Amino acid sequence: MREESVKQRLVRILAEDKGAIGAETEAAARRDFLRVAREYFDTETLDLKVDCERGGYRVDISFRASRVKNFTTLKS
Repeated sequence: MREESVKQRLVRILAEDKGAIGAETEAAARRDFLRVAREYFDTETLDLKVDCERGGYRVDISFRASRVKNFTTLKS
């Protein structure tokens, strides 16, 4: 089997780097998005899906909420 060229190896490494979100990055993103979601909603879980699409990423975040935390303003 022939060894891959430097160019082929570089292309492969760049594609892998852009491919999937790493487990540690995904866990950190889930924690951060869940923290923000909980500021506005009563929720316990959050689904995060990241796909490589057309030279970029498609990120879908969804969660179920049991209540919306409405903000009120105090009039002086």
